[in-house]
Amino acid sequence: MAILRPFKALRPHEDRAAQVSAVPYDVVSTAEARQFAAGNPLSFLHVSRAEIDLPDGTDPYSAEVYERAARNFESLKRDGVMLVESEPALYVYRLRMGDHEQTGIAACCSIQEYDSDLIRKHERTRKDKEDDRTRHMIALGAQTGPVFLTYRGRGEIDEIVTAAKNNQPVYDFVAPDQVQHTVWKLPVGLADSLTRMFGDVPLLYIADGHHRAASASRAARQLATQAPPAPAEFEYFLAVIFPADQLKILAYNRVVKGLNGLDRDAFLKALGERFIVKQDASPEPSVKGQMSMYVGGRWYSLAARDSQNEPRANDPISSLDVSVLEKSLLDPILGITDVRTDKRIDFVGGIRGPKALEQIVDDGRATVAFSMYPVSLDELMAIADTGQIMPPKSTWFEPKLRDGLLIHLLQ
Repeated sequence: MAILRPFKALRPHEDRAAQVSAVPYDVVSTAEARQFAAGNPLSFLHVSRAEIDLPDGTDPYSAEVYERAARNFESLKRDGVMLVESEPALYVYRLRMGDHEQTGIAACCSIQEYDSDLIRKHERTRKDKEDDRTRHMIALGAQTGPVFLTYRGRGEIDEIVTAAKNNQPVYDFVAPDQVQHTVWKLPVGLADSLTRMFGDVPLLYIADGHHRAASASRAARQLATQAPPAPAEFEYFLAVIFPADQLKILAYNRVVKGLNGLDRDAFLKALGERFIVKQDASPEPSVKGQMSMYVGGRWYSLAARDSQNEPRANDPISSLDVSVLEKSLLDPILGITDVRTDKRIDFVGGIRGPKALEQIVDDGRATVAFSMYPVSLDELMAIADTGQIMPPKSTWFEPKLRDGLLIHLLQ
């Protein structure tokens, strides 16, 4: 069963939401965060990426960054920018990006269910990133950005969500990236109904936010040593839960520096032994099993020859296009044996489009780019259900939730 827990949200006043809320902390560099927050002292990036308020070159993991984040957070609360709800509540959170729309439930979920794999994962986390958000949560006493969860949708839940949207929203604004964010506070009766209905949902899945969830679990263990053995806020983490059939997964593309000592002709010849290669192709593959490659100012399509693309029994990972790319091209031809640690490879979110890949190669930051076909939700869930881990940077979910819009206080 999926446990939904209402929470007393700390949130911006309605007329400050657009100013306060910010892009997720982990999708921008320090330089980008500083640029986005420029001229806006209320931007939540001053909390989520507090190094932007310290001298250039400050280690983003230094103690002074977390101290500055806590001071900036307290200022937002002290100066009346934020309010705390008097009673716990659930919220409906809708995202609109162009003609795409998805609507989820903002609530707290059980860390015990996360730890016991009733909330399933598909990505391996990095210790340094876990350390960072764990320290951030402890320093602030809050979870300031939600984990993005999904589930196999149910019509009766959709009906409750639709009914909630007939009420006046607490927030409705368009962010600088042109994504519309609309939030409704659920009446108590509808919230109770939703809580009961989610009790029949057997599993939740992390779509995005593995490091936030893992850090919440670590923070809970640390805080439990300082608190009496009773149900506490830190035993839950902030999430927005969307039905899977509403989600939009974009590709997560790759760029590589150098051709492992090969010239372009030798590289293309090596490719031809493992892939069916066609010149002047579309920059974006149209079907699973194809990928597009940009090198030397030209796009090519690649389709693995049958002997290179045979999925292993009971192994949904082996048939992913990113897996085929790794085992048939990156490793044997370009010598990249570990995409997590090799400095020659980098990853580019699909929201940036093929033009960004072309620019990265054309200006010399990379030699070759690979445009991938998106992973499906069915593939993601099948992998999570087997307890396996997808290759790194396999999925890019868009649109993104905002940090600082709904905050879960841990005390």
